[in-house]
Amino acid sequence: QLQASGGGLEQAGGSLRLSCAVSGGTFDYYAMSWFRQAPGKEREFVAGISRSGRKIAYENSVKGRFTISRGNAKNTVFLQMNSLKSEDTDIYYCAASLGTPWDSVRADVREYNYWGQGTLVTVSS
Repeated sequence: QLQASGGGLEQAGGSLRLSCAVSGGTFDYYAMSWFRQAPGKEREFVAGISRSGRKIAYENSVKGRFTISRGNAKNTVFLQMNSLKSEDTDIYYCAASLGTPWDSVRADVREYNYWGQGTLVTVSS
């Protein structure tokens, strides 16, 4: 199971930190990512981190502002979001991909087996 938290309302230029706790499996078996989705739109990749933690990928619009990390000892993945913009307003989902190679990141939503419930991020301008 994946349990996401940390969303909320923030002003443009502010920061939020999302967390996703993973239970019921061996955490380092999973590559982890964050996706986001607006109503009526497809779910899009935001950031991903490999099982090793050494490989990281970001969607272009969040590069330099968002940072993904994983705490293997705590079975948790984080998304630190700085310099927030109104266009970052979305529901954010954490996702786990089982079977991804050790140093790989997957950006395709179809590669993910497990999903959290989503947490709403609202950025006011």
